[in-house]
Amino acid sequence: MTGTAADETFVFDPFAPEFAENPYPVYRELQVRAPVYEHPLGFWMLSRREDVFAFLRSQQSVEARNIDGGDMRRMATEAGMDDRRNGGQSMLDKDPPDHTRLRKLVSKAFTPRSIEALEPQVDELVDEALDAMAEAGSVDLVEALALPLPFTVISRMLGMPPHDHAYVRELAGLVVKALEPIDDPVLLKQVVEADVELAGFIEDIVAWKRGNPGDDLLTGLIAAEEDGDTLTDTELVSQVVLLYVAGHETTVNLIANGSLALMRNPEQHALLREQPDLTGNAVEELLRFDSPVQHTRRVTLEPYEVAGTTIPRGAYVMAGLASANRDPEFWGEDAGELRLERPNARQHLSFGGGPHHCLGAALARLEGRVAFGRLVHRFPGMALDGEVVWNGRMNLRGPSTLPVSV
Repeated sequence: MTGTAADETFVFDPFAPEFAENPYPVYRELQVRAPVYEHPLGFWMLSRREDVFAFLRSQQSVEARNIDGGDMRRMATEAGMDDRRNGGQSMLDKDPPDHTRLRKLVSKAFTPRSIEALEPQVDELVDEALDAMAEAGSVDLVEALALPLPFTVISRMLGMPPHDHAYVRELAGLVVKALEPIDDPVLLKQVVEADVELAGFIEDIVAWKRGNPGDDLLTGLIAAEEDGDTLTDTELVSQVVLLYVAGHETTVNLIANGSLALMRNPEQHALLREQPDLTGNAVEELLRFDSPVQHTRRVTLEPYEVAGTTIPRGAYVMAGLASANRDPEFWGEDAGELRLERPNARQHLSFGGGPHHCLGAALARLEGRVAFGRLVHRFPGMALDGEVVWNGRMNLRGPSTLPVSV
């Protein structure tokens, strides 16, 4: 079978309003009826864990210039997306050997030791947020904890000077939509404009930092060198934009999605409170249960055979991380249940796979461990206090508003 879904009567609509609230029944239907699915918009979707895992480890591209025709190619061209997103120079947008070089240089500043050193600051920030929540009684958990914690941590880690946080958050919220399948040319234009504006903001910060170096990640990136090789100005700005946006947007979803899952599963909430040693594994299970990043994209460099289907060369493929994390063929019949003691929880694919495995995984785990560990012990009776409002994203899916009483 070539270029067709396994069940041609099935239509996958990721733009349906109800999909953002609960995409998992649709993912299961994909696994059963169309595990290798070609969407009319021009992208492909893989949904089974075995297929997603193998695909991420195969030698495919992340560079948009390799998309061969179709609506995805046309809209990207019309919007000016080609090689303009962060100058096309971020690790997220480069194949080896460019990706290998960039990641090696960034890794010199983004070390495990630098992440571990952040724990006292994360402890303090979480405690301050929980104190304010206790005083208020009822809060939006996104605004009270899930968003300010990772945003402040990555800002401090980078050594950012004082700036308009609301302005940067607004730009970042538009830029991350570049990771979504977009069928609206106007929105595509807005994403490109926000990307250019955010890059300009970061350029000013980099110029300031060169004259005001410190013991921080941005100073480390400016100084990073490997055998005489350093980041160019464009590459430096691109990596900082990537770290700044990815460094907080994804963790917002981890904390918000995870907190919601715990409130909806009070027996697991109680288990975590009673067994604090379970916190590390609990973070892995919460990452699996409702992945902060639902998909990752690749472009096929050659025809790719999977499950009896040939995906053609130049195809834009969405590898379903969240779908793979709920595949009962791998996780068992309780794949759709939250089980904080799940022994193989760490085998989730929420951080991707292959050479593009998330560089910030250790930071996300640290923030999740501190946030959930303190949250369940401080507020054993935390409960939903209103309607959850979802952010409407297919990929970086999470609540935009999560009202709780503590």
